[in-house]
Amino acid sequence: MADPLPVGFGLVLDPDTKQLGDGILFGGSPARVVRLSGTGRAALTELLDGPVRGRAAGTLARRLVDAGLAHPRPPERSSAADVTVIVPARDRAGLLAQCLAALGDEYPVIVVDDGSSDPDAVAEVAGRHGAKLIRRASNGGPAAARNTGLAHARGEFVAFLDSDCAPPPGWIERLAAHFADPLVGAVAPRIVAMPTHTWAGRYTTACGSLDLGGRETRVAPLTRVAYVPTAALLVRRAALPAVTRGSDVFDPDLRFGEDVDLVWRLHGAGWRVRYDPTVQVPHREPDTWPALLTRRFRYGTSAAPLARRHPRAMPPLVVHPLPALTVLVLLARRPALAALGFAASVRATSRALRRADVPTDGVVPATRTAAWLTWLGVGRYLTQFAAPLLVAAVAVGGRRSRGRRLAAASLLLGPPLNSWLTRRPALDPVRFTLGHLADDLAYGAGVWTGAVREHTAVPIRPVISSRRPRIDPTASPSLSLADH
Repeated sequence: MADPLPVGFGLVLDPDTKQLGDGILFGGSPARVVRLSGTGRAALTELLDGPVRGRAAGTLARRLVDAGLAHPRPPERSSAADVTVIVPARDRAGLLAQCLAALGDEYPVIVVDDGSSDPDAVAEVAGRHGAKLIRRASNGGPAAARNTGLAHARGEFVAFLDSDCAPPPGWIERLAAHFADPLVGAVAPRIVAMPTHTWAGRYTTACGSLDLGGRETRVAPLTRVAYVPTAALLVRRAALPAVTRGSDVFDPDLRFGEDVDLVWRLHGAGWRVRYDPTVQVPHREPDTWPALLTRRFRYGTSAAPLARRHPRAMPPLVVHPLPALTVLVLLARRPALAALGFAASVRATSRALRRADVPTDGVVPATRTAAWLTWLGVGRYLTQFAAPLLVAAVAVGGRRSRGRRLAAASLLLGPPLNSWLTRRPALDPVRFTLGHLADDLAYGAGVWTGAVREHTAVPIRPVISSRRPRIDPTASPSLSLADH
């Protein structure tokens, strides 16, 4: 069992965590049911009234935080963090100057020139801002540049920061507070796009691939936030030996996705990685469609190499049989069969909960949400990996095939329109939808390209999960956790 959350930490329940009854919680990522004993209920009351004061409350807090049912509130640091900032750079001296100006002189900064075509310009900027400059003779990519910087870093923590970021004052201090938990190996802020007024720029501001949203969480594969980028990332140096391969922390063979690989190796080594979106770091995003789609394509090519290294962490789509059956027959215009499938899903979930003596209130809306998310997930998956088939299904056919065409159109247009309704971006729905589709097509093309190169189907193969609701009332004398 993991060490308790330390004394002094506060705790808040996740907004999606529901109390199904006395001492019964539902939520987390993946979703699960937690049944608390009398000791556990008393510990939860203590946690909701104030910070951790004893071992029982700390143990419960750790389990709830690890499950995603709750989030920690670390105490304020009493001293400045011992941090070295590493900034890999290749040309773009103007952006580097903005980055170093935003950093200030509070922490030592190492700039790694990764084979710039104009190294003198990079050197002038680094010297003007008092940063240590390390020059690589040839371009090795972000992983190699960060490894070079790490070899010269000192101190308890290291902050990785891309040269096209402009962090706000105090960002390191606020993130470093999480290291009061000795199991936290890395903390990431929210990466937000610097606003621009082009169509591509406004799309990226609303739907940037590095922006992981406004909800705090633990970072782990197959959860709400499966990874965080190293555009801005604070790492405990003591965590790095567990993930070092030879002399490399970052895998230099990965030109893209090296940050995902590092985060998943930290997770596999038992370290916690936190995502704290209350800290926002602006990042310069592409403001033209060619640049944006080229980057999305390149990101897509990293899926296959990552799948080689982490095959269980890379499914492009996970579906559960009964919600998938409901969606499938509904798309086939068989509403009666869809209703039967929905009823079967409700019944299966209700039976599992009743066997564990858990209230079944909310099963119907939860099942409806599962079907809705399955439809959205299938639509986006098909758009990314089988768009020509969807387009053909929409475009080809006469009046007798109207139902089939509408079903295909719902899969193609549903996800981007749902995203527009959710985000309410500064773009009309037509341009946002077109941008969303182009984004998915570029990423999917990259995944296909990488899969062919690596001779693997893992990053394009959906997974059908047959896991059934399970609740173990004897997992612990103080509380029990089980996947649901």
